[in-house]
Amino acid sequence: MANTFALDYQSLGINPANLGRQGNSLIAFTIGEVGVGAGSQSLTNAQFKKLILHSGDALTATERTSLVANLNSNNALNINADATAFGLAVALPAGLGGLAVSVHQRLSGHVALNQNSADLIINGRNAAIVQQYYAADGTAKSTPPLLSAALDGTQMQLALTNEFNIGYGLEVFDVPGVIKVTAGAGYRYIQGVGIADVRITGGSLSAYSSLSPVFNINYGSLASSPNFNYQSGAGLQPVGHGNGFDLGLATEIGKVVRLGASITDIGSMSWTGNVVTATDQNLAFPQYSGTATYDVVKSIVNQFGDSGKTLFTYQAAQEHKASLPTKLRLGGGVRISELFEAGLDVTVPLNQVAGNLPATFIGAGLDFKPVRWVRLSTGVSGGAGYNLNVPLGVTLVTPVWEAGISTRSVMGYFSDSNPYASLALGFLRFKIGKK
Repeated sequence: MANTFALDYQSLGINPANLGRQGNSLIAFTIGEVGVGAGSQSLTNAQFKKLILHSGDALTATERTSLVANLNSNNALNINADATAFGLAVALPAGLGGLAVSVHQRLSGHVALNQNSADLIINGRNAAIVQQYYAADGTAKSTPPLLSAALDGTQMQLALTNEFNIGYGLEVFDVPGVIKVTAGAGYRYIQGVGIADVRITGGSLSAYSSLSPVFNINYGSLASSPNFNYQSGAGLQPVGHGNGFDLGLATEIGKVVRLGASITDIGSMSWTGNVVTATDQNLAFPQYSGTATYDVVKSIVNQFGDSGKTLFTYQAAQEHKASLPTKLRLGGGVRISELFEAGLDVTVPLNQVAGNLPATFIGAGLDFKPVRWVRLSTGVSGGAGYNLNVPLGVTLVTPVWEAGISTRSVMGYFSDSNPYASLALGFLRFKIGKK
């Protein structure tokens, strides 16, 4: 329902054309909205909770074998987090549309592993494929395979950005009571805090990363290379920058039916700090013995450095340019009254870059007010690396203040298969003035 019913600052990054609709408030703003989610299509619930909540727990031999087997999946792990530090929308005088700004943080991660890559990340030099081609002292027994063959189907992607958004929407066509069309555009300046993109498929390998010092990556001898823009220190220092654009159209038919279409994240990033790249190579003898705990995420992040804990031999680079995670968003819905709304959303990734959805997302939902001060939200959703889920949200509504809490999956945290944990909070939403 987001494409057709998101209004005010929530339209940014979804469909800026919705800013051209006439809402009920002159000013709407929020402080500190947060949403996080993580899920797996292959791990058991117990393994998932260990990875997410108890990563320091030790791995037994039996658990190690089971973990390697279950990490062999196209969707071994997906992580998403969004935070809006500040959002503001203003309804301009009659006929001039609406304007919104926001400061937004976005994190996404996607992990797909084949049997060999899962084994190598968990067991290092003790992995079966290493023992097949190398002796215990690292001497090659025969020519090891290329990584593009041994790790085919592996993807490890991470993107963390800080975004400054502005959007504008305007009514462009109106036949009163029959049809109304609005158009909108958005712009964002993006600070890149970190990106990593490893993709091995169809006999080709592409790998690069650019990570802020907050990730605590050991770059070894690369740090002193004249081709390496080494950034050290602490905190969320940007290591890249870029510009993104959103375009959207929205239609309202008879004040009941709403349709929306938008393309978001058009643009590119230029990554200039701590940039390393890798190309195809033969499987080398790993200089690490694997992980002793459930901290698999750290083991994966270590693959982007050069401290002897990586499968790749990296080269230093001055800069790497990459497209933004462009998406096509389509939506349709009906609004029976102020008490009931229903809709359908489809989001299609238009490129395969770090930060984008791994597959198409489809969601159907409804909002219902049993009383005017409570709004309930639910529906079904699936895709984008997750199985079928039932979201649920509760929002307290007053004329000037809203507070809400929701989850994208009611049973995901408790499900033994396809575990999914998510939570979204927003307690400081305000609307001022009446149109």
